[in-house]
Amino acid sequence: MKAATLNVGFMPLVDSAALIVAQEIGFAAEEGIALNLRRAPSWSSLRDLLCFGHVEAAHMLSPVPVAAAMGLGGVGVPLSVLSVLSVNGNVIGVSTALAQRLRAAGHDFDFLDAAKAGRALIAEAGRGLRIGVPFPFSMHSELLFYWLTALGLPAPQGVEIRTVPPPLMAEAIKAGEIDAFCVGEPWGSKAVENGDGHLLLPGAAIWAFAPEKVLAVRSDWAEAEAELRDRLIRAVWRAGRWLAQPSSLTLAAELLSRPAYLDLAPEIIERALTGRLVISPEGEEREVPRFLEFHAGAASFPWRSQAEWIGAQLAARTGLDRAAAARLARDTFRSDLHRAALAPIGADLPGASSKVEGALDMDLAVPSESGRLFLCRDAFFDGRVFEPCAG
Repeated sequence: MKAATLNVGFMPLVDSAALIVAQEIGFAAEEGIALNLRRAPSWSSLRDLLCFGHVEAAHMLSPVPVAAAMGLGGVGVPLSVLSVLSVNGNVIGVSTALAQRLRAAGHDFDFLDAAKAGRALIAEAGRGLRIGVPFPFSMHSELLFYWLTALGLPAPQGVEIRTVPPPLMAEAIKAGEIDAFCVGEPWGSKAVENGDGHLLLPGAAIWAFAPEKVLAVRSDWAEAEAELRDRLIRAVWRAGRWLAQPSSLTLAAELLSRPAYLDLAPEIIERALTGRLVISPEGEEREVPRFLEFHAGAASFPWRSQAEWIGAQLAARTGLDRAAAARLARDTFRSDLHRAALAPIGADLPGASSKVEGALDMDLAVPSESGRLFLCRDAFFDGRVFEPCAG
């Protein structure tokens, strides 16, 4: 029987790996589907491809479906999150000129301490700081706003945020259009490789287990195509499990490096997959455990509480009611559909669909269908926690 073909949009980022691997390694074929992967030039164009029905599913920024539910961004089409495609994977970088000023002032670029790095950045750049992010409704933006505001620089009011597509971030820092950026890999490493940027911090130093990209579909498609939806969820989950094996990473980097996907040297891509990052043109290295996670700790599970956190953050900076935003947000992360699709293959999933976000300062065993599930550390850098709505 001929496989059903699904058109799936993606951006050229390392965190699109589960979709690329699902197609290239054969996990999609095992589910009787083929993924026609369509590379988009920007997040806005990818969002529009999905909303106007040109693709059935998309590699998407986790806040976009939440923003759509809240009536932000002019989307007008309800979107559903079937899975989390990646946790973490962002870097915050600065121009070479700003890096030199930070080092002259005594900052050591330890790549661990978000509070120390943030205070150093604010002291050197302050309210004149121009930061590039890939999209206004993105985890990049939310992490920056959370981080800087907690350290006394109200964001976005106190900084100038500029939207730059990920593949153009290195060019923007080189041209002096921005002083700093928050972007998904490999584009921060590309700025380092070009000699135009230094990496200041991984996004995981701000929130240790942030849902970065998601598998998004139109909500009407999710209801109308239940069988295809479930096959897609399973194929991507299997790909994420494969990516979690250290022995897979060299091949994964080679697959992603191909011209149709990221079109970059495998060596640069492999930095994000292994968590061994080069942070300066001089070759300084830092190792970041769980820099980018696809599977461990139920990484693919779309927690409704994660959606609520995103909704509350968006509401705080757009003047909307936080409680109402959280309620709208939680329904976009379809933990029910994710759980139902994976039940036939015995995937170990959390017993709950919400949790207190930021409460884990170390990995913790939690009740699950098999009893063997460990959730990963998910602490916020400032020690705060987020309590989701009841029910």
